[in-house]
Amino acid sequence: MKKGFVLSFLFYLLINFSFGQQINVSNLKKHIKYLASDKLKGRATGTQNELTAANYIRINFSNLKLEAKGNLNSYYYSFKFNTPKDKQDTIGGAPVSAIDVVGFLNNDAENTIVIGAHYDHLGMGFDHNSLDPNPEGKIHNGADDNASGVAGVIELARYYSTNKVREKYNFLFICFSGEELGLFGSKKYCENPTIDLSKVDYMINMDMIGRLNDSTNKVIVYGVGTSPEWVSMIDHVQSSFTIKKDSAGIGPSDQTSFYLKNIPVLHFFTGQHSDYHKPSDDVAKINFIGEKKVLEYIIQIIDKTLELPKLKFLETRNTSSEPRKYKVTMGVMPDYAFDGKGMRIDGVTEGKPAYKAGVKKGDVVLKLGETKVESTNDYMKALGAVKKGDVVEIIILREEKEIKLNVTF
Repeated sequence: MKKGFVLSFLFYLLINFSFGQQINVSNLKKHIKYLASDKLKGRATGTQNELTAANYIRINFSNLKLEAKGNLNSYYYSFKFNTPKDKQDTIGGAPVSAIDVVGFLNNDAENTIVIGAHYDHLGMGFDHNSLDPNPEGKIHNGADDNASGVAGVIELARYYSTNKVREKYNFLFICFSGEELGLFGSKKYCENPTIDLSKVDYMINMDMIGRLNDSTNKVIVYGVGTSPEWVSMIDHVQSSFTIKKDSAGIGPSDQTSFYLKNIPVLHFFTGQHSDYHKPSDDVAKINFIGEKKVLEYIIQIIDKTLELPKLKFLETRNTSSEPRKYKVTMGVMPDYAFDGKGMRIDGVTEGKPAYKAGVKKGDVVLKLGETKVESTNDYMKALGAVKKGDVVEIIILREEKEIKLNVTF
């Protein structure tokens, strides 16, 4: 009886050490609850509230005994930038001073893996980025965007700094400011890095990894075309969810800055939702178990790369992220995880042209004006040709029926 109990207990410890204890859900909850609390008032770039968030990250890096790798002989990487003209009432105009938070796990290795996420958000809704109809003065806590990613960085830092294994790579853990205003924190760091970027194997970015949908169970991974090893590796790593792959190295988050320095990148994202850039992006809606699964999947990817030589870089076409200027907005949120033809709508903003035309969440846009829409990229290209005041016919698929609607922009 005792022997059987001991064997069972040892088996239990083995299973939980190998799988269940990799990522601590309680830690994720603690980090996200603090960063997305009303106390921090949305962590707007360059504000005292964002500095409070930076200090929280710094304390965690220090407790893990990471080396300080900022540019101020500390964990802080200070930089300045000019506020974009359409954002200047956000924080009183340009220029803006902000800080990244940077910690280094030195394994005395030749090369380094960068793991990052942005920690800034929309503050009190004055920066013209909010999708709320009347955002000003409302706290935008940004639990998913991107307290979830920052919690992931801190938890992966804990995992790699306490697993008592000297990996064949060093790790740079970095939390960026200024992402919401134009990827400024990662751009500035890559312009004047505190480590040799030629020695960086690859960069992993996490932006909005806290809302894994339990029904679709899908994770989107961008940047799989930036190294010839990524696709095969991702296809062979076991996961409990479906992976949607996107090849582009350039995208609307901080992996872009590293890709532009010829560094392979992967960007993890659990999908858009109706709370994106709204005050309703709160802690209560975070799927903590889902985020744990995403982080454990990232660990598996990293483990695979530890068996390989330094990854080769590939340039990608980045057709999905060509810069465009839009004179109008339809007021819809694309479902980036959608795999079918057309652009599925995951949210409609009240008062905007689509809402007034009768477009609903779940509709799939098949045609916008004269342009056939087979993907989100097709939709974006078509929207770029529309001017204010235009009345454009769209064809949508709703409950297997095609419907024509006129949208007034």
